[in-house]
Amino acid sequence: MKSYPVINGRKIRIAIVGCGRISKNHFGSIEEHQDNIELVSICDVQQAVLSEHETTYKVKGYLDLSDMLENEDLDLVSICTPSGIHADQTELCAKHGVNVMTEKPMATRWSDGVRMVKVCDDAGVRLFVVKQNRRNSTLQLLKRATQENRFGKIHMVNLNVFWTRPQEYYDQASWRGTWEFDGGAFMNQASHYVDLLEWLIGPIDKVQAMMSTTLDIEVEDTGVLNVKWRNGALGSMSVTMLTYPKNLEGSITILGEKGTVRVGGVAVNDIQHWEFDEPKDYDDEVKEANYQTTSVYGFGHPLYYNNVIEVLRGNAEPETDGREGLKSLEVLIAAYLSARDGKTTSLPLEY
Repeated sequence: MKSYPVINGRKIRIAIVGCGRISKNHFGSIEEHQDNIELVSICDVQQAVLSEHETTYKVKGYLDLSDMLENEDLDLVSICTPSGIHADQTELCAKHGVNVMTEKPMATRWSDGVRMVKVCDDAGVRLFVVKQNRRNSTLQLLKRATQENRFGKIHMVNLNVFWTRPQEYYDQASWRGTWEFDGGAFMNQASHYVDLLEWLIGPIDKVQAMMSTTLDIEVEDTGVLNVKWRNGALGSMSVTMLTYPKNLEGSITILGEKGTVRVGGVAVNDIQHWEFDEPKDYDDEVKEANYQTTSVYGFGHPLYYNNVIEVLRGNAEPETDGREGLKSLEVLIAAYLSARDGKTTSLPLEY
């Protein structure tokens, strides 16, 4: 096992790169963990956005990541920029000896994801890939059930992501809806649900996908994915960003020989069916695990930050590091290859 420097006796010094939509969850998480982590600086390519956040958070802002890395003493950089530039920014941070936490997806291309892992390994720094939905209370219960093999043999799995992203959403910035910088409905909006395929059910054998585009964007706004796991389970995933008039459903259903569970709501926030042949004491926690939300992000970012802090303190192992991030990226790339070529794609993509 590789050893990493441990940060103790002081606050962890963090910077945020990219002050857009998702960064609010990171600013909020830092504030929640202010006893252990300190926001030192921020970076954004838009001066107006940068100035606004400098005023709000009272830290120095930079228009250029290289300048920030050269002038600030940092332990960790949180990358909240368009996915297609995560790899280059990760490499730059690693070369400066700074740990990296990147938003999902870790990259838009398989080769970039592999490069991110390698450069961080070579530099001896940590690479964290944010998968905050795993920390949702509903999914924590479901994970426990799968780990305890309560379903027995799993026969079928179904996931739905029926959300809304109108043309105006994509028109906000030129990078949105592009293959190079963003990815489509599966890679961007439904990325956390793709992550559940392997995290909950196990290694995937092969996938088949079909995708379509109605909006004026490069990438898919709608698609279906069939999955065969190595354990014999079959499943499907339906995704669209064309739901009228607003986000409707983010769900997962698991059907096994000894159990059936459906977690629905707008963002897997509502356990709607929970039934197993043998009861457990924590079954009573099901209703308490449900929560109301209009946000598709859930409330897992502060919990994810807690793990990052504990890892950097030397007290824990990463919940989702770069190699764990590659698992869902591999499924995404396999799905895109299948849709493009009109054939089944087997995993792994390479040996």
